[in-house]
Amino acid sequence: MSFSTSLQEMSALPEVMRAAVYHSPGVIEVEERPVPIPPRDHVLVEVEHCGICGSDLHLLLEGWIDNPGLIAGHEFSGVIVRLGEGVDGWSVGDRVVGGPSPRCGTCRRCVEKKPSQCENKSGSITDVHDGAFAGYTVVSAESLFAIPNNLSTREAALCEPLAVALHGITRSNVVPGDSAMVIGVGPIGAMTIAVLRSIGVDGVIAVEPGERRRELASAVGATVVLQPEELHEFPIWEPESISEEAVDVVFECSGKKQAMEAGFSQLRRGGILVLLGPNIESPTFDLNRMILNELEVKGSFIYDFGGFEKALELLASGKIPNSLLVEPIEIPLDLISETLVGLSTGQLAGKVLVAPNLVNEPAK
Repeated sequence: MSFSTSLQEMSALPEVMRAAVYHSPGVIEVEERPVPIPPRDHVLVEVEHCGICGSDLHLLLEGWIDNPGLIAGHEFSGVIVRLGEGVDGWSVGDRVVGGPSPRCGTCRRCVEKKPSQCENKSGSITDVHDGAFAGYTVVSAESLFAIPNNLSTREAALCEPLAVALHGITRSNVVPGDSAMVIGVGPIGAMTIAVLRSIGVDGVIAVEPGERRRELASAVGATVVLQPEELHEFPIWEPESISEEAVDVVFECSGKKQAMEAGFSQLRRGGILVLLGPNIESPTFDLNRMILNELEVKGSFIYDFGGFEKALELLASGKIPNSLLVEPIEIPLDLISETLVGLSTGQLAGKVLVAPNLVNEPAK
């Protein structure tokens, strides 16, 4: 990049941007912030879409963090508008999605291609930094992925949550011909159903209380949709009793204690329960049922090695119904607070995308 081109880029960009700023649980206000300048090895991305994640509900609505002034948002797609020093392989105008933070690459788990368990990572899930609920965001050049030409920037914003769903499926060891159950049909649950059907898992039971999400479950491929109260649970003195509707794998995506416990009772012998939804309340499992039936409970945290590349490839392949997985509406920054409430109550089913450059027109 020449010096003259750099000056043109800088003069073409505004000095300030609109950003959704966290103040307290459920209180997110739109403020003006300076457009950041990317440091060395980083780029500035103009954000076109940013999904609201389940973790955003915990952090921003339920108050899992104490970080007033934070700009959240990590499921984003956009266009590179400025390069920091030392950036190679990227150009202004490239369409990109944000990827995971770099891992050490040298510890035992990284060598085993399990980046979610890097032994040298620091911090916790509540250690978040300014993100993409804003007009622009700064990203490490190492944490970007190019959007395929045949994939819209809007649908590419599904990449990060799809990578989460793919990791859960990897953890499950599910294969074509197995049966599966997905409890909680929010965005991750819906994506899990869609991917399972795309890989040849023909029998997928969805469990969801919300009407809109039950409709979404059917639309993306669930063969049976149940209410939570329809699940058969067994008392502790019947550890070897198995439900007639038992499945090989249960994916628990709601993060609810009762749902985790119910899901454990839906496994056939040798079955696997995969937990994708975090929460503060911990479940209690019948250990005799676990031992006698050789059941497994697995956690699933973030992504596979190469998970973002696989997610983009799948989104561009036409093998899953992208348009059904995302809400048709786009949310301006001003409506994030009330949208978080709508998501928490199940009034919204698919992935909700925030469009930072969309301005909410006040009622006249």
